[in-house]
Amino acid sequence: MNPILQHVENGVLTLTLNRTDKKNSLTSAMYAELADALLSAQADAGIKVVLIQGHETVFSAGNDIADFLQQPAAGEDSPVFRFLRGIAVFAKPLMASVCGPAVGIGTTMLLHCDLVYAGDNAAFSMPFVNLGLCPEAGSSLLVAQLMGHQRAAEALLMGEPFLAETAMELGLINRVLPPSEVNAYAQQQARKMAAKPLSSLMETKRLMKASQTPLVLERIKQEGAVFGRMLKEPAAVEAFSAFMEKRKPVF
Repeated sequence: MNPILQHVENGVLTLTLNRTDKKNSLTSAMYAELADALLSAQADAGIKVVLIQGHETVFSAGNDIADFLQQPAAGEDSPVFRFLRGIAVFAKPLMASVCGPAVGIGTTMLLHCDLVYAGDNAAFSMPFVNLGLCPEAGSSLLVAQLMGHQRAAEALLMGEPFLAETAMELGLINRVLPPSEVNAYAQQQARKMAAKPLSSLMETKRLMKASQTPLVLERIKQEGAVFGRMLKEPAAVEAFSAFMEKRKPVF
């Protein structure tokens, strides 16, 4: 079973996270496929919009911990960093449809999307501190810009989930719908956008993001260096050991 499904129709590339038996947790191979898909979509004039979606019960539980421990992100050319840079610089409209848990990268990737629709069962969380780590995907910059310092601090320092209505109030998502309707509605919106002139879509997005893209790329690089260092430190080693042993960590 392919963990990433790709489908192109009416100028829309839909990337479906298709590993529901593992709560759509992302492996190194999945990051590589997503990064390659974005690169191809950028070069394909027939694709105007990219939509990332999951299942109506789960968007993504974040990194696959076992895979991550076997293949930790090593260097800027690793699949995860290729994906992070890919979503940060993607020049065409990027959308997401989110239901159920959206953990870690499942939430931080949304910061790079232009439109996000969520089910009323969506739960967003960035529990990096709980794993002895720091934020990634430029989230230490983008979450504070989006939410303001105090609410960003609550999200990043506490690492607790927040629900769809809160996410909409914070500006992370555009609309909340019943889970059974979210993917279809996002598809409808993507097709509507794909009917517009690509040059206008791309120039509008470029102008909106021009001032912050260099800052985001630099922050992704900084976070990656700190993340890599912290991964080897006692807190992260204990957090991951506890996770694999299904016990509470002792920090």
